[in-house]
Amino acid sequence: MKTAPSELQGRAHPVIEHVTPRVDGGRYPAKREVGDLVVVEADVFADGHDELVCDVLWRAESDSRWRVVPMEPLVDDRWRAAFPAEHRGRYLFCVRATLDSFGTWLRDVRLKTSAGHDLTVELLVGAELLAQAAVRAERRDGSRLEALATQLRSASEAGGAEAGASEAGGPETSVSDAAGADIFQAAGLRDLRTVLDAVGSPEVAALVRRHSDPGPGVTSGAVAVVAERLKARFSTWYELFPRSASPEPGRHGTLADTKARLTYVSRLGFDVLYLPPIHPIGQTNRKGRDGARVAGPDDPGSPWAIGGSEGGHTAVHPQLGTLEDLVSLVDEAARLGIEVALDLAYQCSPDHPWVKEHPEWFRWLPDGTARYAENPPKRYEDIYPINFDTPDWQALWAELLEVVLFWVRRGIRIFRVDNPHTKPFRFWEWLIAEVQSEYPDVLFLGEAFTRPKVMKRLAKAGFTQSYTYFAWRNTKWELEEYLIELHSTEVADYLRPNFWPNTPDILTETLQHGGPGVFMARLVLAATSVASYGIYGPVFELCEHEPCTEGSEDYLHSEKYEIRNFDLDVPGTLAGFVTRLNEIRRQSQVLQHDRNLALCPVDNDQLIAYARTRAPRLSDSEADTRPIVVVVNLDPRHRQSGWVEIDLDALGIDPVTPYEACDLLTGTCYSWQGPRNFVVLDPGVVPAHILRLGPVDSELAL
Repeated sequence: MKTAPSELQGRAHPVIEHVTPRVDGGRYPAKREVGDLVVVEADVFADGHDELVCDVLWRAESDSRWRVVPMEPLVDDRWRAAFPAEHRGRYLFCVRATLDSFGTWLRDVRLKTSAGHDLTVELLVGAELLAQAAVRAERRDGSRLEALATQLRSASEAGGAEAGASEAGGPETSVSDAAGADIFQAAGLRDLRTVLDAVGSPEVAALVRRHSDPGPGVTSGAVAVVAERLKARFSTWYELFPRSASPEPGRHGTLADTKARLTYVSRLGFDVLYLPPIHPIGQTNRKGRDGARVAGPDDPGSPWAIGGSEGGHTAVHPQLGTLEDLVSLVDEAARLGIEVALDLAYQCSPDHPWVKEHPEWFRWLPDGTARYAENPPKRYEDIYPINFDTPDWQALWAELLEVVLFWVRRGIRIFRVDNPHTKPFRFWEWLIAEVQSEYPDVLFLGEAFTRPKVMKRLAKAGFTQSYTYFAWRNTKWELEEYLIELHSTEVADYLRPNFWPNTPDILTETLQHGGPGVFMARLVLAATSVASYGIYGPVFELCEHEPCTEGSEDYLHSEKYEIRNFDLDVPGTLAGFVTRLNEIRRQSQVLQHDRNLALCPVDNDQLIAYARTRAPRLSDSEADTRPIVVVVNLDPRHRQSGWVEIDLDALGIDPVTPYEACDLLTGTCYSWQGPRNFVVLDPGVVPAHILRLGPVDSELAL
């Protein structure tokens, strides 16, 4: 059976390919933040030699009217435009391409003019195109377009052939002005080249484009972009165990003690305080100190063994305080510019109420016991994982959603999610969408130290931010490869990285053996190479580095299994260094974004360098928008030096004129010139430069 060709097949010439940002062909929305300019690019081309008109059509999903932004050509048939994400929510955009009859005519007639061709008919063709646009236009624009058409007709009547010859080198030929063609009269235009320049001016081109024939053309499928609040992109996290917040050694800390610790966290410059689980802890199979299988009578157990006789995921551990204490903590934190993030760990101790109330939500072995959690060789006898394959999955999902909503209604807007990769992708896609449909400001950080594709799928499913492999990226080539992936590939459209040098589960070998210099180096890398980072403190600023056993990444005397007491004023603390680093982040706009990092070559594999540049925004805040170059010594023991090469053109800096490189960590300023400059870094002093580049007379470091 033969099928007649469609109108689109028969008359539409353009082709649209490789539209960005588009995640998995549009299956998932790309991620941006309120105030961003969403930069759209596409490959657009057509058969033949006609010029093209390309536009981005965009709207908020809740709007019915599409808005139009003209696209500009780049190179190799690539086009670009941007539209503003003015408010939080979901946006739709598509790319439209049509043949540009007027632009093609203008290009060709200019070439023919230079070649001395007869333009009598060509000028009439242009006049007809303008007249057609005038018919489609409103009265004022229509009058202007018709006046332009009249002028071209007059030029044709005055002798297009002679005019063409004049432009090719013959005697000058003038043309008469058309009645009402004020746009020409005001400019005093006489010769044909000037007439064509006026007709082809940006003003006229925009006028014709605004009233061009919309078809036949091609429009890509609609693509979604989600704009979230700014903290989705830029946040600074501090992890703290409330039970270790007591100022009195040996006493179980409380939420009230944690509230008192807020001043310290604020002084360090953090804006998110992340609390591990604050729920009752089970007694059955409770872990002892350093993860011992048998707990002592005073051992508090792991906070991740959630649930006991006092309640489960919506209860507060009695020794920590009450729900009212949590609300008070959240309110005081907000007064200091800090948000409280809670741990969301969907797992249970054997004593959790759900084990008795819903045994079908767990896996049971032939001997009648429940299967506990394992991650060989690690075994967690104190934790039962939830069986998401239960026939009662709908009731399970509803209950897990209610856990999140319970805390959201008490002021929590950020959740750090424990091991999301062990739960179904579709569950997270559903749960996050359900929560954000009612509370769109809620953010989710996914702790998924798992295979790369799994981590990426969770980000696509809706997780706001993602833990990454940063802790285990140590060599220069590992770091550079990872930073390029996170900033400059399609991954940057959906995965927002959050870099953590350490966590309660991760004391890397590098931190175990590197000394304070490596703690500072890793901190600078985390805080300056991506927009969001966090530390597990106060063990980080105190540079605790002893593992539980040789070859282990668990801390000795881990807070996961015992209550600690910390002297925050001990000599050698990095608290001042942390504070200064967070000040720099707040003051610099270029450190508050992703997708804006470029590597800088260095002739020493122990030195890594990268530039951070201004990001596309609707308007800039008070933060400094000058470019920053970061150089870090990766050798924890030895001074290293080398020549750093900077792409000054990309940073908007004159490669000939001297400029100033001010180290924001130390306040020292260097006079540099040209793209290649020498650096020396000593890990025993400060293992990194954070250099703000600017004119020689720029202010000293803030």
